[in-house]
Amino acid sequence: MPEVDDEVEAGEDFGAVESVKAASDLVCPVSGTVVEVNEALEDEPGLINKDAFENWIIKVELSDKGELENLMDAAAYKAFIGE
Repeated sequence: MPEVDDEVEAGEDFGAVESVKAASDLVCPVSGTVVEVNEALEDEPGLINKDAFENWIIKVELSDKGELENLMDAAAYKAFIGE
């Protein structure tokens, strides 16, 4: 996991999540500086499965707000995973 003040880049891995069957890389959707890390997940990683919007992993101060145009909103994502 990155720490506060670390730089992250859109499209690059910033950590991993593991389950009993597999491990998956966490890919940063935007570039910028990490301003907060959800430390609650260190003690209780299962929180991310309960509500991914409430139990965020990191908060990033954007270095390029234009990158937001490449992202889906919640409705588009729900439609995407429903296909």
